[in-house]
Amino acid sequence: MKITVMGAGGQIGTKVVELLRAAGHETVAAARQSGVDVLTGAGLTDALAGADVLIDVVNSPDYADGPVLEFFTTSTTNQVAAARAADVGHYVVLSIVNCDGLPDSGYMRAKVAQERIVAESGLPYTVVRATQFHEFAEGITASMTVDGQVRASDGLIQPIAGAEVAAEVARAAQAAPLNGIVNIGGPEKMTFAELAALVLAHRGVDLPIVVDPSALYFGTKVGHTGLITGEGATLAATRLADWQAAQ
Repeated sequence: MKITVMGAGGQIGTKVVELLRAAGHETVAAARQSGVDVLTGAGLTDALAGADVLIDVVNSPDYADGPVLEFFTTSTTNQVAAARAADVGHYVVLSIVNCDGLPDSGYMRAKVAQERIVAESGLPYTVVRATQFHEFAEGITASMTVDGQVRASDGLIQPIAGAEVAAEVARAAQAAPLNGIVNIGGPEKMTFAELAALVLAHRGVDLPIVVDPSALYFGTKVGHTGLITGEGATLAATRLADWQAAQ
């Protein structure tokens, strides 16, 4: 197959390109660095010429509510139009587990809008929803650190290795369209306090961790299960501690 990866220069996109090429597919690595701009539409026609599958793993450079919504609605609308014109047979988009259950988050609302544009496009599609990446664990812990202590939500989180997310995206692209959603999460559902403890131990940092039911996740209350998978999800294999040990 010929598969075009939009956002090929990013954390997930680079891994997806490697996996698809190793599997023998003709793979177009499309990114701003290669002259493809999903916001202006520049380069989309050439990048999708003859493509059987479009993989959308682009991400917004700005997470503020207005800009992130504008980014995902514009970029996805442009990609859908170009995919229709190129007669692409499968649109695969990476999203977030339970994004439609966290409307207080501007980023989650933007991902829901992105999913809706794809689902209503008339193109065969698959949405791959993933939990938070191992690679984000330090940033998540830093966001909870205030005045020398970590104030952790009492909810659960289910970190997953970015490489395993990329593998699921690549697998979805090589399969028939679902016209629906597949969920993938890490092998462990842990508290935010447990995640923070792993991060601090890995860094050799000793800070008090306080469980605070009012603590937010990047400004949003996520509840006990807002960031974890439910029944029927695919579970990855790599535990956060094992991933850390390999870094």
